[in-house]
Amino acid sequence: MRKLIEQVLKFGVVGVLAFLIDYGVLMLLSQVFHMNPVAAAAISFVVSVVFNYVASMRFVFTHRDDLSKGREFVIFVVLSVIGLGINELCMWAGTALLGESALMVTVTKVFATAVVMVWNFLSRKKWLDAGDPAAEKSETTE
Repeated sequence: MRKLIEQVLKFGVVGVLAFLIDYGVLMLLSQVFHMNPVAAAAISFVVSVVFNYVASMRFVFTHRDDLSKGREFVIFVVLSVIGLGINELCMWAGTALLGESALMVTVTKVFATAVVMVWNFLSRKKWLDAGDPAAEKSETTE
């Protein structure tokens, strides 16, 4: 259980950094360059995914020996594209309901981020993480 808590905390740190990148690009594009917030959210999300892959696979999840790095990246991207779809749906619904002011885009983005964060952790844990080999070994010997 301690390992899972550590993993969730590391995931949280990586997630906060990815969010700051995502949010910064979103605000730059939507508020400074007056880009549509939904389009800006797609671009900012993609930028943050690149950072998230590198940081997540280095610091949060354990590489599975049965996956090549290329296949691992493809799975990560597919899971992220699903996350992007969830993000875009949340951004579309939120800005349609609340409006496109900086405050309402921020509120919508925080909600979208929370929903996508749950998806990302659960899906990556299931399909990308090898788990803790030491813990699995001790469980099988008990």
